[in-house]
Amino acid sequence: MAQDTNQLRVRLVTPERTLFEHTAQSVELPSKAGNMEVLYGHAPLLAELGAGDVTLHGTPDGNERYNVNWGFVEVLPDRVTILASDALRPDEIDVPRAQKQLDHGLELWKQAGESEEAYDEALRVISEAEAKIASASHP
Repeated sequence: MAQDTNQLRVRLVTPERTLFEHTAQSVELPSKAGNMEVLYGHAPLLAELGAGDVTLHGTPDGNERYNVNWGFVEVLPDRVTILASDALRPDEIDVPRAQKQLDHGLELWKQAGESEEAYDEALRVISEAEAKIASASHP
């Protein structure tokens, strides 16, 4: 495949499917340390994904957005590979189900007591649900 100058080759995959494999001008994504943007020529990087939206700018079809939940991203100067445990297009998100997930996370939070692991799990469930709801409601 011929590559345009200053274009990243971007691949977004989950254990079940490949959602995206094209070029883009830039990629915004949620890392565990906060949101980041990757442009052509970025220094090599391996980061852990959080829950939130991956936005691909300047793709052959315009801008594209996917909601991801956890995983890893590998950044090389000319390519980005996103390995997500789960990823959905905003129109694939079941908002009532995400709301139930949020309610469940809040209940886990209330029941966590002194357990750090229980609080971590509650935060993971809450973050994932909130990211899905936000992604589905974003125009």
